[in-house]
Amino acid sequence: MEAGTRLTVNGTGRTLASAPDTMLLDVLRGELGLKAARFGCGEGLCGSCRVLVDGHAVASCNTPLWSVAGREVTTPEGLGTADAPHPVQAALIAEQAAQCGYCISGIVVSAAALLAHTPDPDDAAIRAALDPNLCRCGAHNRILRAVRRAAAAMRDRAA
Repeated sequence: MEAGTRLTVNGTGRTLASAPDTMLLDVLRGELGLKAARFGCGEGLCGSCRVLVDGHAVASCNTPLWSVAGREVTTPEGLGTADAPHPVQAALIAEQAAQCGYCISGIVVSAAALLAHTPDPDDAAIRAALDPNLCRCGAHNRILRAVRRAAAAMRDRAA
């Protein structure tokens, strides 16, 4: 019997050696070398560590590895590439919405989760989805425009 916690990360099945109570963020950054999700507050309050678990944005800094066993985890690296960015990533670039960039990976994850479930969100829905993400740069209006742009691009792509 193979020891370790099994899950899927960015579409690839993994068996991880980390202790089951290790926080998911530590596993992603330390064991798998996926550095886009960042450590911020360590209490799940700032959003910089957000990843998708079965399509829902969660704080990976306070999510133990055992709780995602057998589930699909998507990090910002799994959403898109430099050559084929996720529509949210492309829109954030187009709107010049990333300033210091520390929070932006969590914002990408939260926005991608929103648009996967709500293709045409209003500003209130966007603000609610991004509420768990702290950004101190003052780029909030640009981020809102970027999410609206990404939503339109995704709707156009689906049409």
